[in-house]
Amino acid sequence: MRYVVTGGAGFIGSNTVDELVRRGHSVVVLDDLSSGKEDNLAEIRNKITFIKGSITDIEVVRKAMHEAEYVLHLAARTSVPRSVKDPIETNKINIDGSLNVLVAARDAKVKRVVFAASSSAYGETPTLPKVETMPPAPISPYGVTKFVGELYAQTFGRCYGLENVSLRYFNIFGPRQDPGSPYSGVLAKLCMCFLEETQPVIFGDGEQSRDFTYVENAVQANLLACEGPNVSGKTFNVGTGHRFTLNQTLELLAKISGKKLEAKYDAPRDGDIRDSQADITQAREFLGYDPQVSFEEGLGRTFEWYRSTQIKVEAKTKE
Repeated sequence: MRYVVTGGAGFIGSNTVDELVRRGHSVVVLDDLSSGKEDNLAEIRNKITFIKGSITDIEVVRKAMHEAEYVLHLAARTSVPRSVKDPIETNKINIDGSLNVLVAARDAKVKRVVFAASSSAYGETPTLPKVETMPPAPISPYGVTKFVGELYAQTFGRCYGLENVSLRYFNIFGPRQDPGSPYSGVLAKLCMCFLEETQPVIFGDGEQSRDFTYVENAVQANLLACEGPNVSGKTFNVGTGHRFTLNQTLELLAKISGKKLEAKYDAPRDGDIRDSQADITQAREFLGYDPQVSFEEGLGRTFEWYRSTQIKVEAKTKE
């Protein structure tokens, strides 16, 4: 099969591309490298087609879609705080860019588009766990753009017959998540704090909770969503069904690393929700999704990946 992965040099994208290549598929990666890295694809670079370009350029998107059968649309401006700071740019990439992907996929007559949606669509509704039938109530521009992406995908299904599935990711983490950006995922930052023995900064009281989902589970969901029968037009949660607070996470990292660090607690960030937990009943039933890697195991693997990466960087520096 021929797959197009937008954002395929990014964190979730490159992990997905690795698995597609491992399964013997033909893969085209479209990425403008604004947050993705070519290094993420280094081991499989000669086995894929890489196109450097943005989803905001429809002609580049059309080029990537040539002879495509499935499209995994993962490219996005992903940060909640960044969307609060710059809603126009987030809208341009996440909504205008997604519309370009859908138009190009329709014209290329692809079999299905799988859209990386977000649990941020649920907003601050107090009910846990989150079920797909809940009315969306996003509290950030990012959440709005991701929900609009779902609506556009479903509308293209109704108007043009373009098969589509949306996956609402819940706090995906794991190897290749960039800890260096001010908008990075919290686990990437916390892992580096424990490696470098610097004080972790927690926005809020640390009792906020998340359904932290190891990237391997998200990759499984991505590929199941491409070929699952009778699921076009549906939206599925992708999580583990469990949640951990940031304070619990600090305790786990102390055990994994053998280091005890005292956190600094700052004011909560704009647009951040308090608690998040997925009900994954629908994904289990319709897609056969079954998360294999627990939070504790995934956190251990992730910490080890950052540790080994840091050792490699230090070795290169000494050369």
